[in-house]
Amino acid sequence: MMANVKNKRFTAIWQVFTLRILIYLILFLLLMKSLMNVKYYLFLTYLALLSMLGFIATDMYLPAFKAIEDTMATSPSKVAMSLTFFLAGLALGQLIYGPIVERFGKRNALIFGLTVFTLASISLATSDSMLVFNISRFMQAIGACSAGVIWQAIVIEKYDATKAQSVFSNIMPLVALSPALAPILGALILESYGWQSIFITLTCLAVAMIAFTFSFVPKEAKQTNVEKSDISYLSILKNTGYLGNVIIFGACSGAFFSYLTVWPMVMEQHGYDATAIGLSFIPQTIMFILGGYASKTLIRKTGTETALKVLLSLFGLCVLAIVIVTILVKGLSIFPLLTAFSILAACNGAIYPIVVNSALQQFPKNAAKAAGLQNFIQISLSFGASSLVAIWVTKGEMAIGWGIMLCSFIVFAGFKLRNFKNWNEVNENFVFPDPARIGASKEEK
Repeated sequence: MMANVKNKRFTAIWQVFTLRILIYLILFLLLMKSLMNVKYYLFLTYLALLSMLGFIATDMYLPAFKAIEDTMATSPSKVAMSLTFFLAGLALGQLIYGPIVERFGKRNALIFGLTVFTLASISLATSDSMLVFNISRFMQAIGACSAGVIWQAIVIEKYDATKAQSVFSNIMPLVALSPALAPILGALILESYGWQSIFITLTCLAVAMIAFTFSFVPKEAKQTNVEKSDISYLSILKNTGYLGNVIIFGACSGAFFSYLTVWPMVMEQHGYDATAIGLSFIPQTIMFILGGYASKTLIRKTGTETALKVLLSLFGLCVLAIVIVTILVKGLSIFPLLTAFSILAACNGAIYPIVVNSALQQFPKNAAKAAGLQNFIQISLSFGASSLVAIWVTKGEMAIGWGIMLCSFIVFAGFKLRNFKNWNEVNENFVFPDPARIGASKEEK
């Protein structure tokens, strides 16, 4: 009896998400104004799949943890370690594709990475031990990074700054769908065909993307530009405009992960079951998507810089509201925090395309390397924020409040940094107290 009720609940959840998928697909199809634009929208779809590949691979197999545990005759903790291996590969892989792109070009680097992803997915589907499984997950993440890094480079090098901003605003909100849809799709595949079929599906997706890459990414001539091949990660970090935008991107992501890490525990403390916890993530997903598309209108009316200032101001007000309902005023229901964070999620959805485009426009000829470093910093800040709040997870809402507040300070620092032309100007505006001057002024008095 309990099993039937549980199955009905999951069926209801799947129906809700399926309806969202259909609605979103309809809206997407309505954007195709004429047959002349079909190729462009197919190209956007290709870019969207590249942007989501890492997140799909991260989350699709999560419902299969128990099945993998039973098949491998291992413990839950060892299965969970496979996610840690994947995240480690996802962080490390961000830094390796910039040099590969400079040496072999975007097309070849992307085909290489997707091939690694394909082979690793096949290995995962045929694994019979957790050692092989975890190594394969690490390699799968390394392969997935090629898509996450290179799609941004393709946009920067293909379009001017204004058009690139529009493309980022179209693509980046779709990333929010990945964590919501991937586990549902994984659960459906698991129930019908077994956990191995999840990785076979990922294999087929990667093969299709390799085919699309041959069609959409032109073959490049051998690189001869000395400036392009010699630029280092350290040189990129010396650009305050780039670093400031990347810090905003990473710290806003850190605020997001501060909430996501602790929120399930908060809902449990308030007496909600697993179904309610799952449904509670819908508002943030919807708001993130709406924020991403609303940013296009705001930018068109006010300009990029004014739009960013408005969005960061709204982000700050959301942080203030979250601090009030989590730290200053305790014992409230979950809804004030849920409401404030949903608005903050909309801000993130609008901020991401602006700061990513602004950062990568600093290095249009080295976009792949700049994108890889940007993603590495973003993942590192997100992981750091998540790890920090996890230490105080038993504090519930307070951990969320402190985590988001600390991330907001970093966002403010990034905003200040992006407005300086270089590090010399930064140093001139931050003068540390001189003990000799302090002593002299006291003697004069």
